Amino acid sequence: MPERYRAPLRDIEALVAGEGKPREKLAKVVETVRQVDPRHSWVGLYYLRGEVLELGPFSGIPTVHTRIPVGKGVCGTAVQTRQNQIVEDVRQCRNYLCCSEAVRSEIVVLIWRNHEILGVIDVDSDDVGTFGFTDEQELDKVAKLISPVVFEAV
Repeated sequence: MPERYRAPLRDIEALVAGEGKPREKLAKVVETVRQVDPRHSWVGLYYLRGEVLELGPFSGIPTVHTRIPVGKGVCGTAVQTRQNQIVEDVRQCRNYLCCSEAVRSEIVVLIWRNHEILGVIDVDSDDVGTFGFTDEQELDKVAKLISPVVFEAV
């Protein structure tokens, strides 16, 4: 595990195990993920409700994309294909929903519970090629840790 994820994962584990309301815990998780790397310009959770992803807690500039249909954008594509998505350069992505002209790369990791998708973790960066396999692995760990809390929040 890369050092930059070690302490945040411990913090997230403690947040999940601790007392508090689910949405407050998740807001702290989002902020913790954003602080993993200074290149993380925006981090948010989207909850799957039927055929729409609804924005939950986020950290970064507000977005106009508070509801994303399954199949639209990187988040909706992740849900539709049931696969995490890593986009090296969003300007080369045909299905990208522009949140900010500054964003250049994105990773979306699915949050699962018992083979059911509960939502996604969406992380944006203002640099091309920020995310790779290691980020996906570590964000998958975050998704597993927060899955019970997301289930409570939804």
